[in-house]
Amino acid sequence: MVVLILGILTAIALPSYLSSVQTSRQGSANTNARALASAVEAHAIQNGSYDTTLADFATDLGGTIPNNPCTGTTSGYVISTSSSSATVTASSGTNCGSWTPIVYSLISP
Repeated sequence: MVVLILGILTAIALPSYLSSVQTSRQGSANTNARALASAVEAHAIQNGSYDTTLADFATDLGGTIPNNPCTGTTSGYVISTSSSSATVTASSGTNCGSWTPIVYSLISP
């Protein structure tokens, strides 16, 4: 009887828990991408152009690039540039289910 009750509780609670974990990872990935976007923008203001090399922003982000919890790596961010703008986004990865990361758009200073 106790095993049956535990089984029912697990069947109800586990999907909700897993959904919460994925939502948390998605939020963290977007927050980290926003911090990276701020560093990219500051670099562009100081140097007059956008840089797409992630490692160049480690100092501005406390010494390391933050881990993208959706990819499980520090390289899980994409910086795309054109002559007058840039975008920063977290890679969607496989640890966060199906989702669309926020794209942070930057316009040349």
